[in-house]
Amino acid sequence: MGADDKTQNKVEEIAGDAKERIGGATGNDELRREGKRDQTEANLKQAGENVKDAFKN
Repeated sequence: MGADDKTQNKVEEIAGDAKERIGGATGNDELRREGKRDQTEANLKQAGENVKDAFKN
């Protein structure tokens, strides 16, 4: 399940980046903030996966 979680986290990070860029380009501050928030959540989840991996080895 770890690889699936890592892939999903990356997809969420990329989607957040897209939202942030679109929000910035269109002047939509709410969309930009939502994108940053999505990226932060994905990065935190990824950090959790990395910790799990460290304890498996």
